[in-house]
Amino acid sequence: MQSDKNLFKFSTITLALPLYFVLFMWLVFWFETKFGYNFAKYGLRPRSLAGLKGLVLSPFIHSDFKHLFNNSAPLFVLLITLFYFYKKVAFKVLIYGSLLLGFITWLIGRDSLHIGASGIVYLLFGFTLFSGVFKKNYRLTAVSFMIIFLYGSMIWYIFPMNEKISWEGHLSGLITGLFFAIIYRKIGSKPQQFAWEKSDYVKDAFDLQFDEDGNYIPPKIEEIESNIKINYHNKSEEE
Repeated sequence: MQSDKNLFKFSTITLALPLYFVLFMWLVFWFETKFGYNFAKYGLRPRSLAGLKGLVLSPFIHSDFKHLFNNSAPLFVLLITLFYFYKKVAFKVLIYGSLLLGFITWLIGRDSLHIGASGIVYLLFGFTLFSGVFKKNYRLTAVSFMIIFLYGSMIWYIFPMNEKISWEGHLSGLITGLFFAIIYRKIGSKPQQFAWEKSDYVKDAFDLQFDEDGNYIPPKIEEIESNIKINYHNKSEEE
């Protein structure tokens, strides 16, 4: 298993792939606007065989500028987080997770076209949030708290608050993120291990005063008398 020193190492793909992903979404939107196309028909339509093409195409299709902008910022940040802290499973989470959340949306979604990358945003949000807690690593846990601080309000959009918002896609993404956090909980960074938890840790005199449960063990009278004699003897030699 990789050490944290090698695991948390910046690489070109950490920044390049999230940038290309977001730029491609903007390129698709620019093409629609420039040449008068509407790609919404290629979105995900639940329980329709023709609508299955949206599993791949729908994340790159957005209804308007606001929709695209609102998805771009969190997606970029969460993709960087994924490829920096979880590079060993990043592609699996992104590719398989996107297909799985799309399929769940296809099963449970309303009979309408579901478009946008918000499902992937919730996938990454759920994965990074739960994975940091499951791995019991202080760095990854800190990332989880950062995710909550930045995007904690997103949790409300997994409920049907607005008929124009695909809450089914959001809920599917969060569930899929939790699922991948569970199956990959043992891959990647190890839990933080302190000195007293390590098998090769040697206890000193202070540690020997406590048992395994942390309870204080009073020294025996014989040990105290022995220490007094040793200290007195050492003092006599110094004089």
